[in-house]
Amino acid sequence: MALLINSKCINCDMCDPECPNEAIYMGAKIYQIDASKCTECVGHYDKPTCVSVCPIDCIKPDPAHRENIDELAEKYVLLTN
Repeated sequence: MALLINSKCINCDMCDPECPNEAIYMGAKIYQIDASKCTECVGHYDKPTCVSVCPIDCIKPDPAHRENIDELAEKYVLLTN
């Protein structure tokens, strides 16, 4: 499943440079994650780097974009080809 950044975000700028898919961007008030680009780092790392570096734990699974590991891997292939 893709990830989302909730309203607890403090715009610390830690997550944006960590995203290998460039799925994280500054929204109107807080950072956002483009679900079409988020693979939860499948194909790049063992776990989502944005979650690892977030100091306030505001990056959560996005219930509106449920994907299993195979779907995330397929998205990774499409994004990197």
